[in-house]
Amino acid sequence: MRGRGIDLRQVMAAFLTLSMFGMLGNMIKRDHFDTLQVKYPARSTIQFNSIKITGLSLANTASANEQFWMNDSHKLNPCWNISAPRQQPSQGYITFSLTKGPEYHVSQIAVAVLVARELGATLMLPDIKGRKPGDKRKFTEIYDAEEFANRWSGVIKVARNQWALASSRKLLVVKVPYMVSKYYIRTHIKPLFKAEGSLRLETPLSSINMKRAEGTNILDPITCLVIFRTLQLQTEVRQLVNRMIGRLKTSGGESNGQFIAVDLRVEALQSNSCQQSGSAEMKFCYHAQDVGEFLTKIGISNETPIYVTRSRWHKNLKPLKDIFPRTYTKEFLMPLDKKEMFLSSASCELEKVMDFYLASESDIFIPASADLFYARVAGSRIASGRTGILVPTSTSSLSQISPYISEKKQHYAYSCFC
Repeated sequence: MRGRGIDLRQVMAAFLTLSMFGMLGNMIKRDHFDTLQVKYPARSTIQFNSIKITGLSLANTASANEQFWMNDSHKLNPCWNISAPRQQPSQGYITFSLTKGPEYHVSQIAVAVLVARELGATLMLPDIKGRKPGDKRKFTEIYDAEEFANRWSGVIKVARNQWALASSRKLLVVKVPYMVSKYYIRTHIKPLFKAEGSLRLETPLSSINMKRAEGTNILDPITCLVIFRTLQLQTEVRQLVNRMIGRLKTSGGESNGQFIAVDLRVEALQSNSCQQSGSAEMKFCYHAQDVGEFLTKIGISNETPIYVTRSRWHKNLKPLKDIFPRTYTKEFLMPLDKKEMFLSSASCELEKVMDFYLASESDIFIPASADLFYARVAGSRIASGRTGILVPTSTSSLSQISPYISEKKQHYAYSCFC
């Protein structure tokens, strides 16, 4: 009997031990694979069989995807306050031109307003110059002149007539640095203004220098007002942009009226920084194939409408369209009766402005290059509460939110808004 009792206890102990190991094995298997590995169903010609996701379970993957689409429901409030200048009669005119595109326009206006305010001069509406000689547009062809003038009521005088100068003589051109100081205006520009009566300003702008200056300085109230409140599209252009947005929102089967804007401008992808070689996990810029793989990797539906910042279709966009068939350019989205007017060879500046507004108002924005356009669009989105900005990377982490959003101190917009 004693031997049998020992045998029975040994059998029971062995059975319990095996059961515990079985339970432990199931727990380890479930915890390991649910936490570290997610398999997505194949959506396209590119398949991602296994993607590691740090800190997320399989059950939480859907909520992580939804988070990419979530934007803040409230806009930030402006913190700036501009005091009215001392009343003084107008001493002359300040004139200038807008060049390079919308990301530069606000900086050129900010400089001109600061100079006109300090000198007590009347600011003339600028013209808009393209890259080619003689390629020039009136301010009113793209922007709302009344809105522009109203914004500066009580701050400076604005002459709506581009040719309001009393004299037809050629004006002295003065080069003015970006983020010019009052001291510089008083010592370098004011003497010339007194001698000439009116001046034409030029502000040499470098994308790298501007980003560096804005990243290390708190913007003054005038610059905040210019960047975030001054430039509004004129009625016809605004209506066209709205129609294009409406067509994007209704073109996706499962997108719930949401669309993604991807910046794939030719000049951005052909820039010097884009030609440099980066590490495997951190590149200087991304092309259509990279963006398509990235969006698939984070689980974006291939039915999602995607707007790319290109006017007409190009073969280098095909890798993205192969993955996301609802990929569109302006050429497809624009009504037939508007194409000749807005997609002509002389409308380059207008097309850039449209890209800026479409990127600013999309549900998700993806910059393909870390340039000034990206910084300006991010600022516009921060001000309006549209924080859906994702940056493609070659890593497997789902944490791809733009540092402009995740690290607030990195963007100048947070010095203008509370």
